[in-house]
Amino acid sequence: MIKNGEKPLNRRGFLAAGASGVIALATPTLLRAEEASVVRRNMSSFRLHAWQDHFDSLGKGILLSDTNTRVLQHWTADGEMRIYPTSVPLSDELTRRGYTEVVFKDEAPDWAPTPSMIERDPTLPRYVAPGPDNPLGIRAMHLSWQYYRIHGTNDTRKIGRKSSNGCIGLYNEQIVGVFDRSPVGTQVKLI
Repeated sequence: MIKNGEKPLNRRGFLAAGASGVIALATPTLLRAEEASVVRRNMSSFRLHAWQDHFDSLGKGILLSDTNTRVLQHWTADGEMRIYPTSVPLSDELTRRGYTEVVFKDEAPDWAPTPSMIERDPTLPRYVAPGPDNPLGIRAMHLSWQYYRIHGTNDTRKIGRKSSNGCIGLYNEQIVGVFDRSPVGTQVKLI
């Protein structure tokens, strides 16, 4: 109720009242407005694919890696599907897209740089034995394309980023499950 001599609170009055602490009521709205202009780079931006759009049947299972959204979808032979965040190749030149399959599963992978990796970075070690420093993590699935793998990584900062030399990387904890549920012959597509 407005008493004699008082003016109704308008926008100027509201802003002037801010100096006395009343503006704190508007802060959540201001914060939401600022958040609206922020570009989000998180897993909420991925989109799911239907395996039927890429394969004729589930066969022994399917691994579908979307290099744009950095997500691996994994279907088992019985149709169960899981989703995993991944690391992807650093550039389009290092990215191979298309159909392949799992041809070998390595429970304790060792690592040696490819000739093109040595050409790009001659300081790379020539060999890393299985263990905590291995760039392939604790499991690796070799694809029919030479030098390409779906593997774990000990460097968790790489997941969700363009950070590999061609491979698809998963958290070590997650590659174990994918590895265990993906027999040799699992169909793979990188898009």
